[in-house]
Amino acid sequence: FWHIPWPNAEQMGICPWRNELLSGLLGSSIVGFHTQLHCNNFLDSVDRYLETRIDRESNAVVKRGHRTLIRPYPISLEWPVHWAEKTPRAEACRAQVWRDFGLQPDALLGVGVDRLDYTKGIEERLLAVERLLERRPEFRGRFCFAQLAAPSRTKIERYRQLNEMVEKLAARINQRFGSNGYQPIILLRSHHEPPEVFRFYRAADVCYVSSLHDGMNLVAKEFVAARTDLKGVLVLSEFTGAARELTEALIVNPYYLEASSDALALALTMPAEEQRDRMRSMRSLLGQFNVYRWAGKMLVDAARMRNQERVSGRLTARPAVGATV
Repeated sequence: FWHIPWPNAEQMGICPWRNELLSGLLGSSIVGFHTQLHCNNFLDSVDRYLETRIDRESNAVVKRGHRTLIRPYPISLEWPVHWAEKTPRAEACRAQVWRDFGLQPDALLGVGVDRLDYTKGIEERLLAVERLLERRPEFRGRFCFAQLAAPSRTKIERYRQLNEMVEKLAARINQRFGSNGYQPIILLRSHHEPPEVFRFYRAADVCYVSSLHDGMNLVAKEFVAARTDLKGVLVLSEFTGAARELTEALIVNPYYLEASSDALALALTMPAEEQRDRMRSMRSLLGQFNVYRWAGKMLVDAARMRNQERVSGRLTARPAVGATV
């Protein structure tokens, strides 16, 4: 199972070891991706760089007599989620977060949860919050965005630069719009344990997932799983695999700051009934297509493929006990 996005054939051409990587994966009976788009990209890469026979109808590749199925298996969560069951009710979580950060009673809270990784769109997320405060002054002094950012790959220069950039951007926004103890950006740069993460999920009015390129993004699904109260709104990047499943989220292009800020404003003013309808629909999907079904589907497909090979005579039967090998 390849859990990150597979590039298109042109991008794959950059990799010096593309043939070895593709050939190695084709040694499997099944290669799984989160989405059909990534399956298609993989097949296009194989078609361009290797000598194989591709059956587009069945999404299969035959290389030197070996057949490999290429299938989408969108990963999900356990259901019900263990940490959601152990987290206090939303009212208690909200009260604790409000106390911890000294928020006003009428404050509105957004949350983002990520590794400090350039693919997660944290810069674009904070810029969207800034644009919201620029364009919608009624949210100034009320809306706070808590960014839980776990340090990642700190020995790599690109990641160190990202860390510094996020810190400077948060400081700039706070300096520009902060007043009388109000800070619009709450930047929490550390590793956060699940109880704390789920406390923020339940306390928040909106969760913004702004990934620029993500195979799935389980944060989006965790937020939905946490909201047993059927409140809160998910704003979700169109560049995540989750956007193809969680269609009741507000789907945005994170590069388009005006549209992203509009989505945040819509989320913060969405009627409670609409929040319930959207959240109920997404929770129903997660309950049905959970991680157990994800794993089971792959195993069932593998067993079916093995049976087909046995019937067709491609799989050598084991010798009987006592037989000479």
